[in-house]
Amino acid sequence: MLEIEIYAPGLRQESRLMEFCSQMDLQPQVRYKVDTNHELVYFEIDDPAGITLDQLTENFTAVGLAPRIVGQLPEGLATTPQE
Repeated sequence: MLEIEIYAPGLRQESRLMEFCSQMDLQPQVRYKVDTNHELVYFEIDDPAGITLDQLTENFTAVGLAPRIVGQLPEGLATTPQE
């Protein structure tokens, strides 16, 4: 299992939060928890082969947010799709 934390300024706006949650509903293999007070999202990924960092960050950019990874990128999380 991999864990990653992403800071997304603007996430506490209710409209963006709702849009983000709708985006995440399309990726049921990823569990997440939103801390709106600190504009953070905590992710848990059981099968890192099924998701990439680019796919995770696309969920933020699709709703107009600029995500930033907190800490180090976990080993095993690909940054581009595996072919």
